Amino acid sequence: MNAKRTDKIATGVLYALSGIIVAILAFLLIYILVKGLPFVSWDFLTTPSNPLTGGGIAIQLFNSVYLLVVTLIISIPLSLGAGIYLSEYANQKHWLTGAVRSAIEVLSSLPSIVVGLFGMLLFVIQFGLGFSVLSGALALTVFNLPLMTRNVEESLRAIPTMQREGGLALGLSKWETATKVILPAAVPGILTGVILSSGRVFGEAAALIYTAGQTNLPINWANWNPMSLTSPLSLFRPAETLAVHIWALNTEGTISTATQISAGASAVLIIFVLLFNLGARFLGNRLHKKLTSGN
Repeated sequence: MNAKRTDKIATGVLYALSGIIVAILAFLLIYILVKGLPFVSWDFLTTPSNPLTGGGIAIQLFNSVYLLVVTLIISIPLSLGAGIYLSEYANQKHWLTGAVRSAIEVLSSLPSIVVGLFGMLLFVIQFGLGFSVLSGALALTVFNLPLMTRNVEESLRAIPTMQREGGLALGLSKWETATKVILPAAVPGILTGVILSSGRVFGEAAALIYTAGQTNLPINWANWNPMSLTSPLSLFRPAETLAVHIWALNTEGTISTATQISAGASAVLIIFVLLFNLGARFLGNRLHKKLTSGN
């Protein structure tokens, strides 16, 4: 067999394998959307759930978005600090660098159910936060931190060394070079990673069952006092998310419409995850073109 024929066969096999992956993804998406979209309506999105009649997913959808925002507020500064240290300051042969990298590897390999049990023991019980938005956000931070730290480090390392040398040559300190030269240039990659990790966090269920809880208190949408448990901004109220609601409907649902509500909620969840992924690609490309003066 000559080299050209071998190359064509290998190329065909690779195309076939890629096509299989795309086909599997397309089948899953189409199946979930076809099954769920007929049950999605404006009332479904804006009506609170009801244990007797089913209702909609308004509170669960809000809780998912709110938990995501709180998680990002906690995890972005931590991941930025760790990523800058590993990329710009760390001595790759020092024991501390090895310890940080080992911690990141261990955290990234932990199953989400283990993170949830850890969060329940530490945040819910030991710290006395109870089943709450804050407990769920802290657990999701543990779950999300390794991915975001890796993304920040890789985005910073992708910046050419000559930009670092240029900053230092202008008299900037190492910290000023890292924060005023390197970090702004790495924003497109970092932002893309943040949005992608947001999609992962948005669909998480196992880590939240034991931390954010499986129930919702009645919410007064006119009460914006974050210290009140009836306020939508309260960090100390239990908050069942969309993914947890889907899990509960399929395992504990007793109402006749549980299957339809679960299908509709699944379709909404997959649409949000798709929007996160497509939005990451779009914003990343736009920012890259803007910063590099591309057309």
